[in-house]
Amino acid sequence: MTSLLAIDTSTAYVGIALFDGVRILAESTWTSPQHHTVELAPAVAALLARCGLPVDRIGALGVAVGPGSFTSLRVGLAFAKGLAMARRIPIIGIRSLDIIAAAQPGTRTPLAAVMQAGRGRLAIGWYRSKQNAWLAEGAPFAGTANSLADLIRQPTLVAGELTADDRQRLARKRVKVALASPSRSVRRPAVLAELAWERWQQNDIDEPAALAPIYLHTAATQIT
Repeated sequence: MTSLLAIDTSTAYVGIALFDGVRILAESTWTSPQHHTVELAPAVAALLARCGLPVDRIGALGVAVGPGSFTSLRVGLAFAKGLAMARRIPIIGIRSLDIIAAAQPGTRTPLAAVMQAGRGRLAIGWYRSKQNAWLAEGAPFAGTANSLADLIRQPTLVAGELTADDRQRLARKRVKVALASPSRSVRRPAVLAELAWERWQQNDIDEPAALAPIYLHTAATQIT
């Protein structure tokens, strides 16, 4: 049975996972400040070795495409695209904020999925739950915890990478903001693997050469 390898290097938080369509065979996550280039390939090799899985058993690749740090994203995308072209296997790009959203339980309230974007900024994406799935509303944008708090006018779930200061700022809006727990705020590569597997089974794959990172814009979007 072939497996899908998922790779997420969107930020300093890195994750890789193996999924065979039924089981998460392995998952590894770690924080890597500026060391993605030297750590990613050995980590993938170690993950495959622990599972006793040769590289030719990888049938597809799922890779996070941002938003995030340009340098970090470039490492993961270059590795995944190189492997996809060398092995001639399908590659599926998944938006990084979608990984956070997919890990949240469905609610009637909107969701703001967030992740660190550098220079004190957050990458922010709005989502609404429809038929037990979180659907993105509009493009992701850059903002701060304060600007996000100012945009929230109704009860809203906020999940994703937040510093202690970010959480304190958002927690001040006690009635309007529900903060997801730290464990639900992690971008799990296992979730990325499931999202990519679903697209792979539908033959919804990407062209490796055309796959590019998502960049942020600074215009804020208010939920209604």
